[in-house]
Amino acid sequence: MKASVIIPNLNGAGWLRDSIESIWAQTEQDFELIVIDNGSTDESREIARSYRGRDRYTLIENDHNTGFSHAVNQGIAIARGEYVALFNNDAFAEPDWLAELLKAAAADPKIFAVSSLMLRYYEPELADDAGDYMTILGFACKRGDGLKASRYQKPCRVFSACGGAALYRRSILDQIGVFDELFFAYYEDVDLSWRANNFGYKNVYCPTARCRHICGATTGAVRYNPFKSIQSGRNSILLPYKNQPALMLAVNFLPMALGYLLKVVMFRHRGFGNDYAKGYAEAKAALPRVDKPKFYWRNLPNYLWVEGSLIAGLFRYLVYRLQRALKIT
Repeated sequence: MKASVIIPNLNGAGWLRDSIESIWAQTEQDFELIVIDNGSTDESREIARSYRGRDRYTLIENDHNTGFSHAVNQGIAIARGEYVALFNNDAFAEPDWLAELLKAAAADPKIFAVSSLMLRYYEPELADDAGDYMTILGFACKRGDGLKASRYQKPCRVFSACGGAALYRRSILDQIGVFDELFFAYYEDVDLSWRANNFGYKNVYCPTARCRHICGATTGAVRYNPFKSIQSGRNSILLPYKNQPALMLAVNFLPMALGYLLKVVMFRHRGFGNDYAKGYAEAKAALPRVDKPKFYWRNLPNYLWVEGSLIAGLFRYLVYRLQRALKIT
């Protein structure tokens, strides 16, 4: 089997059926579909059950919300495909979405993840995500968020694939590991892609693999809310701590400290300062449980590539903030 498409669902009654139907309508049909219901209390669980008996369909039902990482890991554990594709329950794929992802991945065996062009559902001329990047300030950012999708029509290497609509090579997942369940939600996809970067694999962006996305439909946070603020504060600490070797952490300590200070000011300005501080406290408690990958000298060129990407990400972020301030799309 070529691919296993995994859709995690939590209370997605308003959009889950359309999301599933967009997968069944793919031009590439050599796939299975796995839906993981994460303790839904609305009609979406019955929607997911309505597909039982259909060929190439599996439903896993959890009795509570186990978090994004645990849910998709359940799907990966039973997946039979050569590739694993993650797809949000509030995303809707164009018919050749999966075929284009597979074609991009086949171009190079060193490609680990392929990121889609995610378009804003209500403003499809604007990008929601065209791959993710990191900055030396410790920020994880969505490439192209709110800018014209026409700017992002060239394939390229990216720091991370957005797990809302991405393809992963199963053989590399088996080597480097699956999603870290210490990341309950948010940044778990960046953590996985960063791990792949450290091992010398590539994450790429495929502009012809397109889908539309209702941003924040599941968490109720288009930008921020208390839950997202806590997770952001927590995981923004765990992410660079886990993936940077000790020397890199020391070199980047001052810019990251500045970045965290700026985040504190920003979240307090938006009314979520206490939630963000709670995330910091949770990160401190979680640090001893971080499974920090072992340092290998043979990976030194990969660490240097990552460092260069963090520095380049800072300039990308500053340009983006300037564009948003000037209302340039």
